[in-house]
Amino acid sequence: MENFITFLHAHAPSAHWVLFGAALLAGINIPISIDLLMIIGATLAATLVPEHIFHLYFALLLGCGLSAWISYWMGRLIGLKLLQLPFFSKIFSPKRMRKVKAFYIKRGPYALLLGRFIPFGVRNCLYMSSGMSRMPFQKFVLSDGVACILWSSLSFSLYYALGKNIETLYFGVKWVNLAIFLSFSVTVIALIWYKKEKKMKDENV
Repeated sequence: MENFITFLHAHAPSAHWVLFGAALLAGINIPISIDLLMIIGATLAATLVPEHIFHLYFALLLGCGLSAWISYWMGRLIGLKLLQLPFFSKIFSPKRMRKVKAFYIKRGPYALLLGRFIPFGVRNCLYMSSGMSRMPFQKFVLSDGVACILWSSLSFSLYYALGKNIETLYFGVKWVNLAIFLSFSVTVIALIWYKKEKKMKDENV
């Protein structure tokens, strides 16, 4: 990743094209952090190429949006084939898929909005699940489009404002993302534990 950042710094005037392409690659589950791409783009705009601020912002905005589309269609077109594999069939059982589909019908837009702000690959899981559960693509585009614009605008603005102090920014974002991920994980575990306890109590009644 350090070589990647060095390359972008050396080719700052055309960095928006590289960032756009990298965001698309993240959509096919190549381990590229969208959060890090946003940090790089915003700090380049704040330091090396302020005249390309709009190029960088819109490249990242479009890249993030299209990346979600790619993940969605991977889930929708290849998801059923993945379900034939033993590993995926246990994770995405028919019963669970029915629950996922019902969840997206009822709360899909809110899940996608929240998912935009959760790092460490949670976003792609939501997008692929949306496709696998056959959430209408128009509804997905509208819901994630609003979330994408909101997250991209807030993130880019924040990182741009902090871009003058790049080392502090990288260190701080690392721990903020970790805190968000841990909070999300604890919440999920607590909900699972609560449901199991409730089910056991209902069975004993």
